[in-house]
Amino acid sequence: MIRTTSLAYAYASAQEILFTDLTVETGSQMLLLGESGSGKTTLLHLLGGLLRSQKGSIEVNGTDITKFSEHQLDRFRGSHYGFIFQRNHLIQALTVEKNLLMAPFLAGLNQSKTRTDEVLNELGIVDKKHSRIQDLSLGQAQRVAIARAVLNKPAVILADEPTSALDDRNCDRVSNLLLTVANQNKATLIIATHDQRLKDKIKNQIQLT
Repeated sequence: MIRTTSLAYAYASAQEILFTDLTVETGSQMLLLGESGSGKTTLLHLLGGLLRSQKGSIEVNGTDITKFSEHQLDRFRGSHYGFIFQRNHLIQALTVEKNLLMAPFLAGLNQSKTRTDEVLNELGIVDKKHSRIQDLSLGQAQRVAIARAVLNKPAVILADEPTSALDDRNCDRVSNLLLTVANQNKATLIIATHDQRLKDKIKNQIQLT
């Protein structure tokens, strides 16, 4: 479960953003809706510990991550979170397999090619594991990014605008894939988006203004 209380954040020389208290049950899905500048990406980054909260608390499975040191937070992120960003941040010159094996390495976990094959097979791209990222299509690279996010079997998957640049067909494909993978891994899925097409996919929603 994720629970926030009295959460607030302000960038330099900007007005403080006050967030409504949030509760997301374990294994459920939620949309953070809002136009650009509404604070949805900021909230997502706070929930993931990518930004340090200035006020309030963020509890993940009963642990207040705002109390962690940077080292503790790095370890917690690596073992509890999977991130999908607007840009995939994959290393273009490396193969799919090598990109994925970096995820457990950076989290201080054992690397498993068996697990890598398992996830790639679930996403229908196991045949691309020896291909370099730069040789993949956009859709294939997106699936690699999703594979990386779920490789360590995270308790929480955070996705930032995963469908906004996609046509309707690929929007359906990626959103269905995210929901399927989250359900398979019993992970909590939170998506920050302004893509109205996702509103019919996930009923639990918060509108940020």
